[in-house]
Amino acid sequence: MISLYASVTDRLSRADWLLSTVARLVFAGTLLMYFWVSGMTKLGDGLAGLFQPSDGAYVQIFPRAMEAVTYDSSQLSLFHLAVVVAGTWAEFILPALIVLGLLTRLSALGMIGFIIVQSLTDLIGHGGLAHPETVGAWFDRFPDSAILDQRSFWILLLIILVVKGAGPLSLDAALGKKRPAEA
Repeated sequence: MISLYASVTDRLSRADWLLSTVARLVFAGTLLMYFWVSGMTKLGDGLAGLFQPSDGAYVQIFPRAMEAVTYDSSQLSLFHLAVVVAGTWAEFILPALIVLGLLTRLSALGMIGFIIVQSLTDLIGHGGLAHPETVGAWFDRFPDSAILDQRSFWILLLIILVVKGAGPLSLDAALGKKRPAEA
């Protein structure tokens, strides 16, 4: 019985490709559209909307600053515009790169940073700290808080991609095979 167990687990430990591939599949199935739809809510009108985000984008990313200027985004600085545009683009570009398996480690690391900033904005900027059920707590009996529980799993999934890479079914792997061997 022990040798059978050892044989099966040995095969699993050699299936390194499986973890990366499944991690990207789970990301695509659970988070890709979440981030893309969130990004869509931040775009302004028409093609210029890529560079001129909606007022709602500023409210989502800088809630206290928008409140301070009575929700007139034209009163905010160029810094605010740059952060909102970069954050909006990140919601489209980073998930797409992860799903395609292109620059996966860097993209996953960027998504981890994005999720940390998103969580801090939700907790501090939007007042989530005042709602313990939203913040959640580890080692309790409730596994469904929006911040600590859910986003910890998101980050775990992304850490797998940072450490393991995209796996063999990816553009990273395809492009890696085309590089000339170093002497």
